[in-house]
Amino acid sequence: MKPRPPTMREKRRYILVRMDPPTLSVDGRDFYYAIAESVTSIYGDTGMARIQPAVISCGEGYAIIRCTRSSEKELLAGLAAVSHVHEKKMVIRSILTSGTMCSLHQYLAEVKEKTPNMEQDVTFQGRSFIAIRFQGTKVDLFEKGFKNQELLFLTEEDLEE
Repeated sequence: MKPRPPTMREKRRYILVRMDPPTLSVDGRDFYYAIAESVTSIYGDTGMARIQPAVISCGEGYAIIRCTRSSEKELLAGLAAVSHVHEKKMVIRSILTSGTMCSLHQYLAEVKEKTPNMEQDVTFQGRSFIAIRFQGTKVDLFEKGFKNQELLFLTEEDLEE
């Protein structure tokens, strides 16, 4: 069977999202189930069928999600409502929307070039933390070795002191 010509194919949009905290490893299937649950709770089964979300790639704090064209805003609303992925607290933030995956991969490569050494060990207020630096001046600290971790959100200026 021949593939459909491009004029007969359904148009898609691809959304690059960042997962915070990026240190948590997430399986693509679990990530899809969290998105599907969120979108279904907001728009119902018919909305889920119209949006057709799919996780294309997932890893290293970023993911690419596909949806049908003109349903990006509904998917973004569903992503904003996700608070847990497989019993792990997580926030999902959209970064870029595109019609091709190639442009998202190029953007992601540029971001990774600009932010080498995202993780490092830091001592702050006499305790040992893992510091994760983001674009700009945002730094998140995760305390080592405790079940009930305290999240501290600092800037680079705070770490210099």
